Amino acid sequence: MFEHALVMKRLALACATLGLVTAAAAASAAPIKVGLAIDISGPFAAAGADQRDGFNLAIEMLGNKLGGQPAEFLQTDMAGNPDQARQLVERWIQRDKIDLFSGPTGSNVALAVGPALFAAKVPYISSNPGPSQYAGAQCNAYFFGTYQNDTVHESAGKFASDKNYKKTVLIAPNYPAGKDGLTGFKRRYTGNVADEIYTKLGQLDYSAELAQLRSAKPDSLYFFLPGAMGINFIKQFVAAGLSKDITLIAPAFSGDEDIIQAVGEPMLGLFNTAIWSHDLDIPASKTFVAKFREKYKRYPSLYAAQAFDVIMGMDGAVRDVGGKVADRPALVKAIKAANYSSIRGKYTYGNNHYPIQDYYVRLIGKDAQGVITNKTLGKVLEKYQDSYHDACKMM
Repeated sequence: MFEHALVMKRLALACATLGLVTAAAAASAAPIKVGLAIDISGPFAAAGADQRDGFNLAIEMLGNKLGGQPAEFLQTDMAGNPDQARQLVERWIQRDKIDLFSGPTGSNVALAVGPALFAAKVPYISSNPGPSQYAGAQCNAYFFGTYQNDTVHESAGKFASDKNYKKTVLIAPNYPAGKDGLTGFKRRYTGNVADEIYTKLGQLDYSAELAQLRSAKPDSLYFFLPGAMGINFIKQFVAAGLSKDITLIAPAFSGDEDIIQAVGEPMLGLFNTAIWSHDLDIPASKTFVAKFREKYKRYPSLYAAQAFDVIMGMDGAVRDVGGKVADRPALVKAIKAANYSSIRGKYTYGNNHYPIQDYYVRLIGKDAQGVITNKTLGKVLEKYQDSYHDACKMM
């Protein structure tokens, strides 16, 4: 009888000890690690700063967790440099064992870091670049776009055609997104392309290009010059008096809130196209805009909105796999389901993991308080899918 009691006591003690060990192990479990490549220096610095703010607002609202699980968000400046970004991302993969990745700003950098992430089976949910390579034959199960580069420009091409602009000049930087952009515009534009100009990435003086414009005499100009490039171009374009006769059309990346803040009055009257705008009547979007304006005292740009939405998408996916991010096939499936309240409203991923979604046209004017900002005019494309998905062999 005594021996039985002793055995039971030892068993109870062992169970209690095991319970403490299990609890301690759970408490010390490694957090979910997310690599966030941002560009707060280099050619995409203005956009990178907005992405950083969007990321950080979402992280704050989620209490530094994803799907209710503790998370660690590693943020590093990639400076828009493909070689530097490749080295830093490889370090994250090998040393930090990241589970998810997002950023950077430029498509050239996205193409540089993609192969290492794909080889390590780290899901890459892009907060901006959507290169055509990853949309078509080089699509990958571990890459998810927020939009495909061409599509925002295709919507602008359709808008220009709908407005019956007959003669247009196109300008973009000579890098992957620039080429995708002008290709996209031409795909849906039915008028005459009078000239197609590619500038240096990071160029700030556009006197030669403005002389070409004056000579070409188009009725509209489509330009894709993100960040400081667009800021300088618009100022010089208006100062040269060209805005009197030429209508400016751009993708959101050259006509968004970050550019508006830097340029001011010369932005008035510029048309631009986007996958989202701060005045959309979508509950999740309204909450985001209110929180962003409360924290940062300005309207969020598309860059900030996309970064915020990426973190919320990660949160939904991690929740749906019960925090088991090591199960990569399940995690990829959960990301593709897009089971969360997106600021864009409900969208679906196509076979190439690029969204099928709506595109809007906006006009820069003044709000009720006299603040220069974008106003949505309406949808230009609905539930639109990119032009490369047929070349992707994923189902």
